[in-house]
Amino acid sequence: MRILLVEDDTALAGAVCSYLAAKAFVVDVAPGLAEARAALAAVQYAAVLLDLHLGDGDGLSLLPDVRALGERPIVIVLTARDQVTDRIRGLDAGADDYLIKPYDPAELLARLRAVERRRSSHGAPVLRLGTLEIDVAHDLVRKKGQAVVLTQKEWALLRVMATRPERIHTRERLADALYGFGDEADSNTLEVFISRLRRKLGHGHIQTLRGLGYRLANAPEDDPA
Repeated sequence: MRILLVEDDTALAGAVCSYLAAKAFVVDVAPGLAEARAALAAVQYAAVLLDLHLGDGDGLSLLPDVRALGERPIVIVLTARDQVTDRIRGLDAGADDYLIKPYDPAELLARLRAVERRRSSHGAPVLRLGTLEIDVAHDLVRKKGQAVVLTQKEWALLRVMATRPERIHTRERLADALYGFGDEADSNTLEVFISRLRRKLGHGHIQTLRGLGYRLANAPEDDPA
């Protein structure tokens, strides 16, 4: 899951990035509205964490740009403004949630996961594909009842596909979930992670649709992988 953090407090931005990176999120930081608009034009984000008090304007002025996107990301407002009227204004403008500073990073993670669950196309807390169970809310995967251990990058990739299991996910969209701005990756990096996931989950659970992308699928119970 790739996130855009719009925050001009560098210390806070660094702390949030470090915490979410440890939870298998990829985070890009925009210190102002101009950088945020440029980032939104370049990347399809799953979520935007939006500070309201920015050096170049009110963070809520970014919400029309977010609403105009073909696939709108989750928006969680992060601000020190604690008046009820400010919360109502943010929600009315199109934000999905509102978190008052200072906040516990664990609460931010819980809010992200809650909104992600509401946006999930399959609606159930656990996605079941044959003997495979994927619990996005708790970062858990089981195959035939046994826990499957995934790396942060493997989980980041699986989360995108599990949230929208019916969708064909393009290489570009999946690559966005793995790397942020400034990260370096080889051209075949995505295929490497797909191959590792197939070994751990079962080859039949990730379909390749040539020229289109990848999709999760049911697999035979006797899948040897």
